[in-house]
Amino acid sequence: MTALWTIVPVKDTRGSKQRLSACLTGEQRKALALVMLEDVLDAIAAATGLARCLLVTIDPEATALAGRLGARVLTEGATDGHTGAVMAAARLLAAEGAEGFMTLPGDVPNVSAAEITQLLAAHRASPAFTIAPAHDELGSNAVLCSPADAVPLRFGDNSFFPHLDAARRAGIEPTVLDLPGIALDIDTPEDLARFMALEPQVPTRTFRFLEGLSVPLTAGQDDRA
Repeated sequence: MTALWTIVPVKDTRGSKQRLSACLTGEQRKALALVMLEDVLDAIAAATGLARCLLVTIDPEATALAGRLGARVLTEGATDGHTGAVMAAARLLAAEGAEGFMTLPGDVPNVSAAEITQLLAAHRASPAFTIAPAHDELGSNAVLCSPADAVPLRFGDNSFFPHLDAARRAGIEPTVLDLPGIALDIDTPEDLARFMALEPQVPTRTFRFLEGLSVPLTAGQDDRA
């Protein structure tokens, strides 16, 4: 199978992660968004079997980070939300003859190269659709699609089951993997608490950043029992 591209949509980090405003300042939220993105890009770079990475963004600092790590940048669709950004990249890749793509959000800092390798191993020969849900099994945190335009995508808080339906309507039986690192996207104080409670053997940049801020674990602890 030809190597898949990776699509990472990145919002403008200024004013990002508003749902964390109760525990982090605006500057801290911006820094968090960038450090999480760096963890995600590190995992992508360390995984084998992928082609290049395509960031969809107009954010200058994310663009600079992409340049340092050798990623390509697309500005078209960057202000059209998660779905618009990914679909703009998918259309570009399809037009360029790419076999397909994997898309990850920039806020899953516990993703590992091993999890990405699991996704690639599970992804069938084209046409194929593979998905890893969010921890609540409502969102879609990783999607692999071959060909790049095989399935119309619609991201959001309740996108997981609609994506399964969309794949089946396209004549593709989806492959589903539950992967804990990919599953934990950080949007709320509860997500922060879950993330900090994991105490990874090899701390990510995000873990070290939040540890340095002494973020209180005031929410989400009961959910981990």
